[in-house]
Amino acid sequence: MINIQNKGYHPTLLEISECIHNPVFSQFCNDIKDQYKCNEKIEFSSCTWEFGWNVKFRKSGKSLCTIYPREGYFTVLAVIGQKEKEAVENILNECTSKLRDIYHQTKTGNGQKWLMIDLEDKGKMYLDVLRLIEIRKRS
Repeated sequence: MINIQNKGYHPTLLEISECIHNPVFSQFCNDIKDQYKCNEKIEFSSCTWEFGWNVKFRKSGKSLCTIYPREGYFTVLAVIGQKEKEAVENILNECTSKLRDIYHQTKTGNGQKWLMIDLEDKGKMYLDVLRLIEIRKRS
């Protein structure tokens, strides 16, 4: 298995998937690629906050989300900017209470909220994250 923090080895998406060891990761990536006709970009972050390899999805120069691998699950970074804020707040009551908590507890900086959302199954939270990404794409 790969070391997700080894900058000297550029992993493939399959290797990252094997490291996470959760089929929901591959499904999530496929859903993003199918929905937005984009490909992943695997990048290394030297940031002490999230050191290691991550997977980014962009469409038309706009960041859709960043995925941080974990053992057994993954974390999705969904950025909610000023353009997305109203649309996101309009659907929050339809989202899981956990996502609402994440949204309300995340501080706003430079007019953005950087939501870090853990996904480990294909439940309601999974669908909520896809809705956030759709709002981001449309704005």
